[in-house]
Amino acid sequence: MSRYLLAWFVMLLVSVANGTLRDFTYGKHLSELLAHQLSTLSGMALLGLVIFAFVRRWPPVSARQALSIGLFWMALTVAFEFLFFHFVSVHPWSVLLANYDLLHGRVWVLLLAWVAFAPYLFYRLR
Repeated sequence: MSRYLLAWFVMLLVSVANGTLRDFTYGKHLSELLAHQLSTLSGMALLGLVIFAFVRRWPPVSARQALSIGLFWMALTVAFEFLFFHFVSVHPWSVLLANYDLLHGRVWVLLLAWVAFAPYLFYRLR
């Protein structure tokens, strides 16, 4: 379990770096929605590299374990997002929930789906 938690912390650091890059570069020149979408896309690519490296270094023993790892990471990510951004950054629940609205172009949920299923995909491709 500690390997999976360590990998998630690496993913957290990569995600923070990705958000920082957005905020200090292209996020200043694009609409908030477009910056969110590009950041989500680059986050998926960067996290894909981390997940690929993890699955290559410590391959899951089964497809079921690979899926369990991804769902564990997704649950940690959602919990962190809601707990940190609500209680530390003091974002209202409505703002946090708005990131899940695909009909309004908020694509965050695609990143969560990627985190959940990428370990399984990379396990299968191995």
